[in-house]
Amino acid sequence: MPSHAPHVLVVGEALVDEVRRADGTTAEHPGGSPANVALTLGRLGRDVRLAAHLGRDERGDTIRAWLADSGVALTPGSDGAAATSVARAVLDVSGAATYDFAITWDLSPGTAATDSTLAVHTGSIAAVLEPGAEAVHDLVLAARDRATITYDPNARPSLMGTPETALTRIEPLVSAADVVKVSDEDVEWLHPGADPVEVARTWATRGPAVVVVTFGGEGAVAVCAAGEVRVEAPRVDVVDTVGAGDTFMGALVDGLWERSLLGGDRREALRSIDLNTLTAVLERCVAAAAITVSRAGANPPWGAELTN
Repeated sequence: MPSHAPHVLVVGEALVDEVRRADGTTAEHPGGSPANVALTLGRLGRDVRLAAHLGRDERGDTIRAWLADSGVALTPGSDGAAATSVARAVLDVSGAATYDFAITWDLSPGTAATDSTLAVHTGSIAAVLEPGAEAVHDLVLAARDRATITYDPNARPSLMGTPETALTRIEPLVSAADVVKVSDEDVEWLHPGADPVEVARTWATRGPAVVVVTFGGEGAVAVCAAGEVRVEAPRVDVVDTVGAGDTFMGALVDGLWERSLLGGDRREALRSIDLNTLTAVLERCVAAAAITVSRAGANPPWGAELTN
């Protein structure tokens, strides 16, 4: 991929998900929230580069091959970790996952958006775990003039301390972002008892053009200057929920790219997005996520699977 080609830069963790199922069986899959977002974009045919923190080990090799197979390029310095990180996901009988982690995160010096970076996406662990979190925040702020900023808090309570501590990192990124995607579960952890859509409305007053709240199988609600939209999720048999929110996020970036709404010079156009356009984007996002939950692990759809 030419370095000067229009692309999305995804910044954040790529790791191995060690999945323990309710029946006691275990399996390892490549994953990590930002990596899954990048994978989704790659499978949808987009030029996407991932700034990660992998080890030069067998698990790192597995992740590198997994990313390459879906057209994701790693940025220089993404192999600087002493060991590749592991997330242990325990699935309940419904397929829902809870996590614990053996993870380190840092950002290779010099990682930055360029004049051809249309959007920078970050989120989850990379945005809160030091020492890399501060560098992520600096990269995002430096990129704002030239690129759309997208963000998914994707909370991991076992790594992020208290909600109050996490919010000291999360809220500045919400304010810096153009597009925020957050799950209802994350809102409940960050703001117990709050109405997720009301939180989205508050966040939308702080800078983002679009704030989307996902409700799993109940669809999604988006808040923008033109108003609010709700879309229903397709009904599917759920195998597990691993990677569903990341698939939604990748499809959201893809949908905005399709409509020429990415890039620093398109910020006002994005802020003026109309409800019909936003609804069409979100309907494709929930369709993409529905495919992911219908199969095991973080396995987002390819573009051909989403064509009508």
